[in-house]
Amino acid sequence: MDSAPLRPSKLALVFLLLVAGAGCGRESEGPFPLLTGAYLGQTPPGDSARLFAPGIVSNGMFNRDLAMTPDGNEMYWSTIVGPYTVIMSSQRVDGRWTRPRVAPFSNNPEYMNLEPHIAPDGQRFYFLSNRPRGGGPMPRDQIGRWVNQDIWVMDRLEDGWGAPYNLGPPVNSEDEEYFPSVTRDGTIYFTRAPAGTQESYIYRSRRRANGYAEPERLPAQVNSGQVQFNAFVAPDESYVIVSVFGRSDSMGGTDYYIVFRSESDEWSEPINMGQPVNSSSGGEYSAFVSPDGQFLFFMSARPGPLGELPDSLTVARLERTYDGPGNGNPDIYWIGAGLIDDLRARASWGPDPESE
Repeated sequence: MDSAPLRPSKLALVFLLLVAGAGCGRESEGPFPLLTGAYLGQTPPGDSARLFAPGIVSNGMFNRDLAMTPDGNEMYWSTIVGPYTVIMSSQRVDGRWTRPRVAPFSNNPEYMNLEPHIAPDGQRFYFLSNRPRGGGPMPRDQIGRWVNQDIWVMDRLEDGWGAPYNLGPPVNSEDEEYFPSVTRDGTIYFTRAPAGTQESYIYRSRRRANGYAEPERLPAQVNSGQVQFNAFVAPDESYVIVSVFGRSDSMGGTDYYIVFRSESDEWSEPINMGQPVNSSSGGEYSAFVSPDGQFLFFMSARPGPLGELPDSLTVARLERTYDGPGNGNPDIYWIGAGLIDDLRARASWGPDPESE
């Protein structure tokens, strides 16, 4: 059996030697194309998974974690380049999408910022950060890894987002908490990784008038593998899409699984979402469904197609291949969300054999 993967917030360290300041659509490179319409003006993918916004969002860097405002006018995603982990943004202003930039709350190189998520009502922006609760330099452990990973929040203001603040207990704890996802009633789903272990589990906490209820670890249908993390919950809480490592029906080590929830809070058996969402790459761990419910966005580290082969390989050809999507670094794909209804028709509500 393969060893368990590093948690998503640690995976950046594994890929530091694989990413660099490459990619299309950088601020210093030429005029930005005129992009209008929904979803950065991209042609919808239908039932086939396609790279999302190649050269703009999926640009050859390490990209993941798409989020959008309910009106579709703001888009955010995570990018990792060398020692820097940032949240990128683009806005639709007067019908035209702006050139992607590092979001202002994410531009301090001392801090890691990752996993943006916007509440269904658009009033709160959640994300992962290791910034100290009281400010100051970024804490690291003895070998330079990020520590003190917590969920942070910003409130919606008339002119943008307010200052980030730590969500606090009982959601945040002495363990690591990350990948927030929120329902319409304010319930937050997140991953908790016990300190000093390579374990992680999906939890949820109900919103209360004075904060949050004590988090509960979700049952074996959701936590069905050796390691599970990064669960996206539907706004109506009817399903979760969770990345799971270590199941016998996996296609590549870590796959996306969907688990459906009944109105009585019972969970179906986990279903491997299959091709074309999952692949043999093993690098699938960040899903998101658009606010209008039309599209599933997901991160994958699958390599691109070879296409027409050159007569011979040169350094210039290698550089051109690296400086764009499909080079083996994670990028963001999208597909019509109708596949979720197809999977719902297959849901079984008996015990999952692997959880027994």
